Amino acid sequence: MSGLDRFADRFSRPRRIRRGATLTLVFASVLATGAATGSWSDAADDGRKTPPPPVRSDAVLPAGRDADTAEEAADAAAEAMADGKSGKKAAEEAVSRSGDRWGSVYSPGEYQEFEKALGGGYTGVGLWARRTADGRLEISRVQRDGPAGRAGLREGDRLRSVDGERVTGRPVTDVLALLRGDRAGTPVVLGLERAGRTWRETLHRAHLSTDPVTVTELPDGAVMIKVAAFTKGSGAAVRAAVRTAPEGAGIMLDLRGNSGGLVSEAVTAASGLVDGGLVATYDVRGEQKALHAERGGDTDRPVVALVDGGTMSAAELLTGALQDRGRAVVVGSRTFGKGSVQMPSRLPDGSVAELTVGHYRTPSGRAVDGRGIRPDLEAEHGAEERAETVLTGLGPPS
Repeated sequence: MSGLDRFADRFSRPRRIRRGATLTLVFASVLATGAATGSWSDAADDGRKTPPPPVRSDAVLPAGRDADTAEEAADAAAEAMADGKSGKKAAEEAVSRSGDRWGSVYSPGEYQEFEKALGGGYTGVGLWARRTADGRLEISRVQRDGPAGRAGLREGDRLRSVDGERVTGRPVTDVLALLRGDRAGTPVVLGLERAGRTWRETLHRAHLSTDPVTVTELPDGAVMIKVAAFTKGSGAAVRAAVRTAPEGAGIMLDLRGNSGGLVSEAVTAASGLVDGGLVATYDVRGEQKALHAERGGDTDRPVVALVDGGTMSAAELLTGALQDRGRAVVVGSRTFGKGSVQMPSRLPDGSVAELTVGHYRTPSGRAVDGRGIRPDLEAEHGAEERAETVLTGLGPPS
């Protein structure tokens, strides 16, 4: 993730940021972590300021609509800079005109935060949010050691405004982007509601780290593996959790609110539950590629995957693979539907444009982008209890 260090010089034309062959999918206008209909966290690729990770490649940017857009963005930025104006703003306008709904432009600082998030760190207040049926935003999780946790915010609190801007009806990703920042210590004022009481809380952003994978043994002996985001090392952590689970214990893989991250980590996680084989296919400017799991995964334990509207991108890729291959029963609500692939290009002013270059499909060929994944058992409320029941019904391996 140190590729940006190699770009101290300025370019007159955009070039692909070289980061090795690691593939990442960017969520759209989001990461933030959330989605217009789902949950997102200001800790996980949340918001336009820190969306989910894009595709990395060493390939030369080929000709095509996205290449044209990259050049237009670069030209716009260069011309604006020559006139003493904001190159980033000019590039944003060029990307907006292109019709790329997932395309975004980040300042060097914003992109650095994005990179930091992929490594498990971020600057924010430590909360996750989801959209409720009535269109309001509700806090779905609070990081205990973060500013929100220390201020006493709780799961279920309503988020009414951020710095005076009302958030009802706005995309979760946009709202959570407001919570993010590229500097610790900066204030953000939240308008909140709990049990009919409304109040304002001033929090100060902080550098936070996340533990992307948590493992809990359930009362019935099953093991819950909660994956908050596919940051570095998360895939190996999932494999280790499966491998060390008690003999005969079922696995509940909780991907709710997982905004995605590094696709390579999602593939590694899949490798813990399947014995090799196809995980997904994807196209980059018409060229078809495939992602395969490693051999040696556990194929005996019963598995239930929990998902919701905040399950996105790389998390959807994993869900689709386990569902298509009959390896897991999927329980919850329809996932977000972010299955497009973005690649970064450095612009003359040092900012970075993320542009859509392709899409991925599940092993059976299902498209995810704009559709999401429908669970085998729909359960918006009490999903965890339903999942436990299903897991018990699947029984131990024979």
